[in-house]
Amino acid sequence: MSEQSTQSKNSKMVIKLLVIVVGMFGFGFALVPLYDVLCDALGINGKTSNTAALYESVEIDESRLVTVDFITRTNTGMPWEFRAETRQVKVHPGQLNQVDFYVKNTAVTDIVGQAVPSVSPGPAALYMNKTECFCFEQQKLHAGEEMLMPMKFYVDPQLPENITYFTVQYTLYNVTATADVVAMN
Repeated sequence: MSEQSTQSKNSKMVIKLLVIVVGMFGFGFALVPLYDVLCDALGINGKTSNTAALYESVEIDESRLVTVDFITRTNTGMPWEFRAETRQVKVHPGQLNQVDFYVKNTAVTDIVGQAVPSVSPGPAALYMNKTECFCFEQQKLHAGEEMLMPMKFYVDPQLPENITYFTVQYTLYNVTATADVVAMN
């Protein structure tokens, strides 16, 4: 083989590898929207709305009780105590309810936290309406500070009859570095 044909083959191989790398990078970015579309289509996403719902007086379905469990956790390395003051409530669809969450910053520095909710089973998330929630905004706690954070919600009366129980989990993340960057801009 001549040196020129070897260089030509190597150049083609480098171009092919670069195209593959760029394609893989693009596919990685496309995975999140594809995942969201797939989960929405299958009804398995478990995401709740990140904006407040407006509570309009609706007819409360007193013939049904739905059990809602609240689970809290902190992401690895998040030095906060975090718990639901009420771990389980039984609610009538359409009834406005409130659950308080306790949080304490056990660190020696100020920390900004962000709670991210999820609902299981996923289809129940469509019927979980929060009118007020600490998860809508980042929470800044000074070192040693503690507080009660309310979450007001109602379960839509259109909740399918076969869903009588669901779980709402809040995971608390440390977003201090992100909040500092946003504050600087």
